Amino acid sequence: MEKTRLKELREEKGLSQIQLAKILGVRNTAISNWEVGIRQLDIDTIVKLCDIFDVTTDYFLKRVEY
Repeated sequence: MEKTRLKELREEKGLSQIQLAKILGVRNTAISNWEVGIRQLDIDTIVKLCDIFDVTTDYFLKRVEY
């Protein structure tokens, strides 16, 4: 089950999984696995993603709505 807003934020920014993977220096399969909840994100990657999407970690992790 999806536990983050990764897919939603990626699509809002107009990025493909491949483009985001290049930005992060990971394989595009990692992005897919994170989006569907097969793999969990580590804290460093969460922080990087929050910086990329200009959101708080609470928002990214669906702890708050705004």
